[in-house]
Amino acid sequence: MLDALLLLLGYNAALVTIGAALLGVAAGTCGTFLFLRKRALVSDAVAHATLPGIGLAFIVMVLLGGDGRNLPGLLAGSAITAAIGLLLVEWIARRTRLAEDAAIGAVLSVFFGFGIVLLTVIQTMTSGRQAGLESFLLGSTAGMLFQDAVVVAIGGGLAVALVYLLRRSMTVVAFDPEFAAASGTPVRRVDLAMMGLVMAVTVIGLKLVGLILIVAMLIIPPVTARFWTDRTDRVLLISGIVGGVSGYVGAALSAALPNVPTGPIIVLVCFALFALSLLFAPNRGIVAAVIRQQRFRINVHRRQGLLALARGEPILDRLTIATLRRAGMARKDGVATDKGRAAAARALRDEKRWQIARSIYRDEMASGRYDGLTPIEAVLTRDEIAEIDRRIGGPTAVGESP
Repeated sequence: MLDALLLLLGYNAALVTIGAALLGVAAGTCGTFLFLRKRALVSDAVAHATLPGIGLAFIVMVLLGGDGRNLPGLLAGSAITAAIGLLLVEWIARRTRLAEDAAIGAVLSVFFGFGIVLLTVIQTMTSGRQAGLESFLLGSTAGMLFQDAVVVAIGGGLAVALVYLLRRSMTVVAFDPEFAAASGTPVRRVDLAMMGLVMAVTVIGLKLVGLILIVAMLIIPPVTARFWTDRTDRVLLISGIVGGVSGYVGAALSAALPNVPTGPIIVLVCFALFALSLLFAPNRGIVAAVIRQQRFRINVHRRQGLLALARGEPILDRLTIATLRRAGMARKDGVATDKGRAAAARALRDEKRWQIARSIYRDEMASGRYDGLTPIEAVLTRDEIAEIDRRIGGPTAVGESP
């Protein structure tokens, strides 16, 4: 495995690994705005629409005297039918009452069915090299040549460059198409450019991961990146990195393990990165959410316990007592320590402060931010707190918080 990661397993293995990494970067980057535009299913329709183009290109090349396996010809055919499918989806969604998802379902199923029929017809032909043509469904790297890697590198590089040039208009259209239209941005053209870039990556990725699995490479990286940041430029960067790492590691695993298909392994590695992000991302991950929820519960019990101590009320909840004990504010029997009595006094003082604040700022945002846990110093200014303390006759020091 280490030899595979270091590109020491031979020329072909290194070629496939580098090509898969470049494809991953392009797919992750180009799929970002499609995901942000909430049009992830469009990539599925585009991918499935490539199949009849492959079949038709093979038949045409055989009729012209070739063997039908010329890769540029097959990719050109897939690009033509993918573009037709893309335009059909856009036309149906814009000119009829059907929703976009219904248009995608119709185009996807019809084109894919037509492609399967063409592949069946091709298998009955007496001329041409039909063997292995079905590998475009799930991808195959066994016969990958240097020129194939060059196609992936050049095509992916151009796609990433175009995304970078159009990123501002794509960002506006993805988040607020109405504002984009009002500000003069050609929304329809930007949408078509967005989907055209996805189509380009889909076509160049057919050889490596196939038309079925390329959808995963377009969508999973930006979804993964979204767990780590809220900024579009960072989502673009992280998505490209996730796609590139998935392609590189997946291809290396496939080279190191015999009889393991490259495309599915790449997708599984990509999903593994998604699962890790889902669990451990610092802001949106499940573990972080559980920790925040636990901290919130502890703060609630702490606040309620301190108020109960300040009012001389018995604390009946065991978790509240345990929370105060861990903070050194109460003994096992629920009696407050010196630290607990001081904290309880501050909590009761802030509770009174908030009561006055709600009456003063009744129609302002500050009064709506009270949740019993947020320190009053995080909402009001020192002068405002001093005025509240003057009204209630309490202390004027505002640097303390419970």
